Amino acid sequence: MDRGPRSPVVTVTFNPAIDYTLTTETLVDGAVARTDEARFDPGGKGINVAGYLTALDVDAVATGLVGGFTGSFVRTSLDGDGLAHDFVSIPGNTRVNVTLSTPDAEYKINHDGPSVAADAVARVVDRIAAYDPETVVVGGSLPPGLDVEAIDAVAQAGAWETVVDVDGTTLARLDASYAACKPNREELNAATGLPTESVDDCVAAAEALLERGYERVIASLGPDGALLVSAERTAHVPAADVDVVDTVGAGDALLSGVLCGWVRGESDEAALQLGVDVATCVVGTAGTAASVVESLAASEQADDRGVRAS
Repeated sequence: MDRGPRSPVVTVTFNPAIDYTLTTETLVDGAVARTDEARFDPGGKGINVAGYLTALDVDAVATGLVGGFTGSFVRTSLDGDGLAHDFVSIPGNTRVNVTLSTPDAEYKINHDGPSVAADAVARVVDRIAAYDPETVVVGGSLPPGLDVEAIDAVAQAGAWETVVDVDGTTLARLDASYAACKPNREELNAATGLPTESVDDCVAAAEALLERGYERVIASLGPDGALLVSAERTAHVPAADVDVVDTVGAGDALLSGVLCGWVRGESDEAALQLGVDVATCVVGTAGTAASVVESLAASEQADDRGVRAS
């Protein structure tokens, strides 16, 4: 795609996927199961964050690595969603993750992804630099062939601030300085080895991550809400009272709301509240579609107009 003017946020998904979801009423060993319910959705933390940011009226571009006919599907799907993207092409096929749902159970099979040559990282960095972003978000797993050095390389390659949303083991191994990270409760524990049962425990674990070079820690705590911890302050927003339909994408939505608040120049406390508001919208709806977030953005704009009119 044509490269446009400076984008406040570029997201990087090194190992995107097509999420293939099947639903069947029966699953019997040795018998053929049939279904007429199937979904194919482009997936990946960076892609989700870019989608939510776009819905919140923040300029965002998704980049990363895609390949083969499945990579073409990812590009075509994002075009249909109106999401700006500029991926690097690699040999092999973008992975397909399968979810099989029955009335009694859910089965997941996640592919590791295609093997990637180390020089692909430099090509991704070139794509990022073309947009001169203020913030780069690196999210999700790494494909075979890449290690944590790929993420550090992105963080060290430009003047942008880098935010990471990766698993706890990876958080513990990163060496560069990062503007923020977004672990959940389990990832906080894995990254620090500290207990995370209570909110106070999570604050202490987040402070341990600050000592490792993260300027802010945004922690999603499920029913305990969310934290934003920095050297200057700790903010905690409780979870909203809402019927939870689907938690898929909730952490990505939280991060997107916080980033949106920062782009707007809001305080950490206000940004965290927006993040929880966006996540609340997402958990109340099945799937990760950004349309529900667009309704929140429209409501906020209407509120702003009302304030100006008064």
